[in-house]
Amino acid sequence: MEIANAIAQLRTAEQLSQKEFADRLFVSRELVSKWELGERRPDYATIERIAGLFGVPIERLIDRNDLLFRELEGCIPKGATLPAKGLPALLDRFLETLSPRDANLFLNRYYYMKKAPEIAKKYGLKENHVRSILSKTRKKLKKAVKEGKL
Repeated sequence: MEIANAIAQLRTAEQLSQKEFADRLFVSRELVSKWELGERRPDYATIERIAGLFGVPIERLIDRNDLLFRELEGCIPKGATLPAKGLPALLDRFLETLSPRDANLFLNRYYYMKKAPEIAKKYGLKENHVRSILSKTRKKLKKAVKEGKL
């Protein structure tokens, strides 16, 4: 199910207006409308909050694989030349440039598909710290690909 339809269905099933729903998430009603129209897509943290608000698993809203690939998609600029062995070879080389901790966090997120809270607990970090490290790591990947260093 597309996330736009899932959000609209869950919201209407709970008999919440877009404004009431937006207020619970601390976002604008306009943003909720864009989500439901498919014009925008909530980030992963917001998707987790939406799932929690309705007491449903995240998979009710999204395909986790799709979300993970979307997170990484922005790291590979359009028209970028991938190595002959493709994305796996590129990612292998990129992981070698990272500290062991950052490489492990990246693998836990994008290979093992673990959520930030799970990763944080495993490595004794705060959830926001994990999100920050992953964000910085994605930016490093994007820069390395853009500059042709991989």
